[in-house]
Amino acid sequence: MKAYQELSREELMDLKSQLEEEYEEAKRKGLALDMSRGKPSVAQLQIGMGLMDVLNSESDMKTEGGFDTRNYGLMDGIPEAKKLMADMMQVDPENVIVCGNASLPIMYDTVSRSMTHGVMGSTPWCKLDNVKFLCPAPGYDRHFAITQHFGIEMITVPMSPEGPDMDMVEKLVAEDASVKGIWCVPKYSNPQGYTYSDETVRRFAALKPAAEDFRIYWDNAYAVHDLYDEKSDSLLDILSECEKAGNPDMVYEFASTSKVSFAGAGIAAVAASRANLDFMRKSMTIQTIGYDKVNQLRHVRYFRDIQGIREQMKKHAAILRPKFEAVIQVLEQELGGLGIGQWTKPNGGYFISFDAMEGCAKAIVAKCKEAGVVLTGAGATFPYGKDPKDSNIRIAPSFPTPEEMAQATDLFVLCVKLVSLEKLLERE
Repeated sequence: MKAYQELSREELMDLKSQLEEEYEEAKRKGLALDMSRGKPSVAQLQIGMGLMDVLNSESDMKTEGGFDTRNYGLMDGIPEAKKLMADMMQVDPENVIVCGNASLPIMYDTVSRSMTHGVMGSTPWCKLDNVKFLCPAPGYDRHFAITQHFGIEMITVPMSPEGPDMDMVEKLVAEDASVKGIWCVPKYSNPQGYTYSDETVRRFAALKPAAEDFRIYWDNAYAVHDLYDEKSDSLLDILSECEKAGNPDMVYEFASTSKVSFAGAGIAAVAASRANLDFMRKSMTIQTIGYDKVNQLRHVRYFRDIQGIREQMKKHAAILRPKFEAVIQVLEQELGGLGIGQWTKPNGGYFISFDAMEGCAKAIVAKCKEAGVVLTGAGATFPYGKDPKDSNIRIAPSFPTPEEMAQATDLFVLCVKLVSLEKLLERE
């Protein structure tokens, strides 16, 4: 099939009529499928059910050091959980605090603390005239929601397969003291599935910020979420690179087991320099007497060590991989060579990023919804929900069954074709 741009107006009209009939037929199927968020499927949740059996009323509830996890104390996590999360992030356990059930609240608290109490002695952000964050985009909508919630100005930074545009990052960070942070999903980025190159990580570590309280918010959400053993991406450890570059305090790293054990009932951690962690602990002693150490113990007893986590992730990959491959196969078969879309082919993570023709994303998402398939809102992957090109769509293949995924992708490509035809006919 020729690219749509090469078709005559008459050919475009004929094709549009044919696709409209197919779309009406698709609507009559009464689909009700959700591809809007990267939720683990029921099958994925089932493989972790053994987690519920490792502790019961007869269990020894003590850590290896003899601490009773049912009681107060060890505010920043039991040692075994620190070791488990440190190994997952490839950092030293001394640089880790284990918190609650997910990493998003840690990120929210870290921004909130900076607003009210500053960063390690700096002026609280709420007392400053302007606070800015750099936001690589397409990116994670919940990151952007946090900074928008606190009234922080967000600056879009373009993404590439190597990571954010580091020329732009270096310039803005060095020249503007009101730039206080940057959001990063460095491995299998949300939504494109890119992993930052070694050069990008080293350039991050060597930043020379104008603001002493500038921090890199390194959300390593997909640290162990490989789809393939033989072609998994690797990521340099940002903490050690920052230390080598003489910037040991410049990064907060976040991770959790939300998509390893149970979503919303995992354990989460932050890794940072000792100075950063000591500052965090001052607030934490006011905020909490301690997080759920019983859940921490449950995770440690179930997974035992990082190898246990890796074995679990192979089971997740076996469920996820066919779904990703099915989506990409349909995209290539149905849209390849038509000139109306591009998409990523990630080696891990939870998303595929699709770029439609400029000005088409909102219409495609709306058309899919009308026929019973819910996608992430167009624009959600950009600060303030505004995609300047109205082209990016995040595809989340994880939650539907393989059969549902096939139905949803068939409908998606149909909607892409229809909206693209409408756009081309408008231009004429």
